[in-house]
Amino acid sequence: MAQSPPIVVVFAASDPTAGAGLQADLLALAALGCHAATVLTAVTVQDTHGVLRMQAVDPDWVTHQARALLADLPVAAFKLGVLACVANVAAVAQILAEHQQTPVVFDPVLASGRGDALSDDAVLAAMRDALLPRTTVLTPNSLEARQLAGDAATADLAQCARHLIGMGARNVLITGTHEPTREVVNTLYAASGVVREDRWPRLAGSYHGSGCTLASAIAAQLALGLEVPAAVQAAQDYAWRTLEAAFRPGSGQWIPDRLYALRRAVR
Repeated sequence: MAQSPPIVVVFAASDPTAGAGLQADLLALAALGCHAATVLTAVTVQDTHGVLRMQAVDPDWVTHQARALLADLPVAAFKLGVLACVANVAAVAQILAEHQQTPVVFDPVLASGRGDALSDDAVLAAMRDALLPRTTVLTPNSLEARQLAGDAATADLAQCARHLIGMGARNVLITGTHEPTREVVNTLYAASGVVREDRWPRLAGSYHGSGCTLASAIAAQLALGLEVPAAVQAAQDYAWRTLEAAFRPGSGQWIPDRLYALRRAVR
């Protein structure tokens, strides 16, 4: 029998469009040679414009899903997306506490691309207290970094990163899509300061699930054995190429093509 690919356990909400959420994570992880095992944290009603409704999964169900998987499957990395409520944050934190040697990539999705709120102040506080201390790589965009930094938030993203690291995150990759720069500047910080800064051509259009793609790609590269700086660089390259190849199936945002390499290979 073939050897199992590295397994990444994903905690996230569903997205019926497969533009973001669990479905996007599955596509990205598979494209990069990993197997995604999934724990559903919320059900959403959404289209390519935004999120219309969201229902959190009962935290006991989150815990039972995770424990059943982890009792049977070896985990090489965790990837966290939308957790939907304080109780689910606590449930996930407890699972992570039982696997302290496994890298955790946390994409703190606070709103949809349209701006629909997906986390409230109580969830933000729970994230800071329970999840940041267990996070290997935190991947906020600049808006999320300022929100997560809370009372310490400033316009200075380096200062935000220092506060988030002070809250427990080992590495913070702040993405610059929302900043008024000609290029998109993504900066990886650790306790020592800036680890790397990458600049990418700014593409036209608005994309659904770009953050999910990047975070899943980092988790994949860590599961495959790369160290954090190399994993972040490789993941950014993959994510940018999915955006370059994006398609627009509906009347809203564009969807990154996580399978761009496969499509090119079969043409």
